[in-house]
Amino acid sequence: MADAMIQTGIFEDLQRKIDEDSAVKDALRDIVQTLEKQDRTTQSILSRSHSTPSSDLHTVVSAAQANIDKEIQTIQQLSEVASQHPYYKFNYSWTRTVQDACYSILLCGWLGGFAKGETGQLLTIEDVGSTMKVPVNLKDRDAFHLTIEEYLLALISLLDELARLARNSVTLGDYRRPLQIAQFIKDVHAGFQILNLKNDTLRKRSDGIKYRVKEVEDVVYDLSLRGLLPKD
Repeated sequence: MADAMIQTGIFEDLQRKIDEDSAVKDALRDIVQTLEKQDRTTQSILSRSHSTPSSDLHTVVSAAQANIDKEIQTIQQLSEVASQHPYYKFNYSWTRTVQDACYSILLCGWLGGFAKGETGQLLTIEDVGSTMKVPVNLKDRDAFHLTIEEYLLALISLLDELARLARNSVTLGDYRRPLQIAQFIKDVHAGFQILNLKNDTLRKRSDGIKYRVKEVEDVVYDLSLRGLLPKD
């Protein structure tokens, strides 16, 4: 009978641990869902850049930044809850959403947001972490942070969006922006070639950058054939 009582106690303790983990997951899920909803709104605002002339782009950027401020508040809540628990036990629940938020910040920054003023700026991982008000690439303690993988995946998403923006800029009669985008994507592509990537998903995604380079080069080539490239 004593052995039976010990076995029962073991499983009761396991059930308590399961219940505790479930409560943490529920709390994280609620915050992540809020962040997802906010970021969808931000990306909807940023998508207007495809139909907005460069001269009016500041209105899109201002609206996006205002919504990103709401995302940052939610990320702070997420950081507070997540940092109370082992990072790699629960990070699967938020990593994709944080990656999406990182992408929104990168795109907004490229379009001239965050006091950059000019388009074409690449926010570093430190810039994004500072904007989010969270540490980056933590090694010395177990707490919420922005990882290098999340940043690089968001950067690849930025290149995908810019390749699309290059084509739509031509539709708007803006023949200078495709040149700017082409140079930017080439520079980032060169940077990625320096990296020795171990993450399978990241390596596969980065392989696609060369197609973005070709897409934008084709846009520039077509403009050249039509004599539409800016003379300066």
